[in-house]
Amino acid sequence: MSRVTVTGGTGLIGRHVVEALRARGDEVTVLSRSAAGTTRWPDPTAAPPPPEALAGRDGVIHLLGENVAQRWTAKARQAIRESRELGTRRLVEGVAALDPGERPRALVSMSAIGRYGARGDERVDESEPAGDDFLAQVVVAWETEARRASELGVRVAIARTGVVLAPGGGALDKMLPPFRMGVGGPVAGGRQFVPWVHLDDVVGALLFLLDSGDGTYNVTAPEPVTNRELSKALGRALRRPAVLPVPALAIRALYGEMAWIVTTGVRAVPKRLTEAGYEFKRPDLDDALRAATGV
Repeated sequence: MSRVTVTGGTGLIGRHVVEALRARGDEVTVLSRSAAGTTRWPDPTAAPPPPEALAGRDGVIHLLGENVAQRWTAKARQAIRESRELGTRRLVEGVAALDPGERPRALVSMSAIGRYGARGDERVDESEPAGDDFLAQVVVAWETEARRASELGVRVAIARTGVVLAPGGGALDKMLPPFRMGVGGPVAGGRQFVPWVHLDDVVGALLFLLDSGDGTYNVTAPEPVTNRELSKALGRALRRPAVLPVPALAIRALYGEMAWIVTTGVRAVPKRLTEAGYEFKRPDLDDALRAATGV
């Protein structure tokens, strides 16, 4: 049995991570700003978590971060960046304040495929450089803060996660309504790649990295698909047509600058995760969508 602390443990991914850890017999501490039944961390950008939430832990899984899928106003941009950069900095400060023998052995820090920026058709693995857009800059700052834990003798694994297909939330939450009404289809031409991954493999990869990961890993399905291919597969899963194109202009009108994530793409592949021996639970897109939509 391991003792593990999870930040962001009440979110969509966090809830399932906590459940999976407990199912294998681990003792879990959930850090949250205010949720009942958790250890409180009132302001992750202002102060480290309480020492008792970190001391003597075998590992920490760090999932905390403001939702990116919103209109990027100046206030939202600040919250997106600070929740990741400052939140991770405060977490590592909390680790540094502990006696060396009490520090967690491992830190698995969530990150994002958005680090690479728009990369067209090229296959992108973990060795590729960062992009220069807003989200890429956020991810670089986020990862930099997480890596500081390695200076404290902590093994650090960074999980650059793709577009998560999950029941009851995430990317599908916004995609499903038009597709269920039969008016879904490819976005902005549909040629951009979508680095998708099912929630089961996000959880599986995070636990795998907690046990043995070191360095940076793309957490995406083995084969990314284009937006057009994803749309067709979702239509098949729901038994609905998926032929009505959604122009880029409509997405920009709805989401503003954040639409850039949807209208561009990156063909990210999980090279290091595969080489490390992780076995994907849902590598097939049709199977992943059936599981995520419950059909």
